[in-house]
Amino acid sequence: MQDLDAIVNGALAEFAGIDDADELEQTKARYLGKSGALTEQLKGLGKLPSAERPAMGARINAAKEILEQALSARREHIQNARLEFKLKEESLDVTLPGRGSGCGGLHPVSRTLERVEQIFHSLGFEVADGPEIETDFYNFTALNQPENHPARSMHDTFYLADGKYLLRTHTSPIQVRYMESHQPPIRIIAPGRVYRVDSDATHSPMFHQVEGLWIDEHISFANLKGVVTDFFRRFFERSDLQVRFRPSFFPFTEPSAEIDMSFGEGWLEIGGCGMVHPGVLKNVNIDSEQFQGFAFGMGLDRLTMLRYGVNDLRLFFENDLRFLRQFR
Repeated sequence: MQDLDAIVNGALAEFAGIDDADELEQTKARYLGKSGALTEQLKGLGKLPSAERPAMGARINAAKEILEQALSARREHIQNARLEFKLKEESLDVTLPGRGSGCGGLHPVSRTLERVEQIFHSLGFEVADGPEIETDFYNFTALNQPENHPARSMHDTFYLADGKYLLRTHTSPIQVRYMESHQPPIRIIAPGRVYRVDSDATHSPMFHQVEGLWIDEHISFANLKGVVTDFFRRFFERSDLQVRFRPSFFPFTEPSAEIDMSFGEGWLEIGGCGMVHPGVLKNVNIDSEQFQGFAFGMGLDRLTMLRYGVNDLRLFFENDLRFLRQFR
């Protein structure tokens, strides 16, 4: 039989010089595998006299334990060396400045809505809300626009398949619902998304409106003019801004007017308004002999375009980050 000490010393020397995990396992097989040198020693025990077998068997087992311990230590050494190399290759230079993270911001229309709500809140108005999917009654009939009324042609909208519901064309239904559940005095604004079949540089199938309503015992057109004029001057931060009211027609107000404003160079139509029609008050069980009020409406998108100098409404809805980053 081969000298046991020579086998152990040779194996330990080979293990110590190996830095590759696969090579180490292959070398292990030459000593501890099925045909390995140490395994052959165990197989040769049968050729020894019976008196010598116990002592030789103990020596072989002790040698095997030495080699197993050496293998475990070398495996750990190789693994640690590999990890250290990987850490060096992938290390970060902590002295470099940070890359930073993306910074979001409010959409320009959301900024405008916040500003509008803050100004009207300071004037004593509450913010009301309502569903975007409406019934024909709240969107048209309750606002003095029965079926086949000519004014409906200006509100071409999207109907659901059953024909009973539609996407609201203005936020006026919010006013109707609020008046149904509240008694005067009422002072609210109704902002939100609305829908009409229209699309070009100044129109979108989906856009934003804000409408206002003030119902009380002694409300006049003078109150309407004062509130609207004060709002526009505060919104655009221009005390020299001029506002005028041109006679117009809306089924739900009487008298009615278009609102124009000017910074000194021509006039721009910005909204509509009027005194709430007695028929609308009747539809929500408010006594028009005791109470009266005014309503107005304007496009939030149009206000945003004017405030930020944007000339195409569609830019607000295309989600182009190059455009939106300007408003962060």
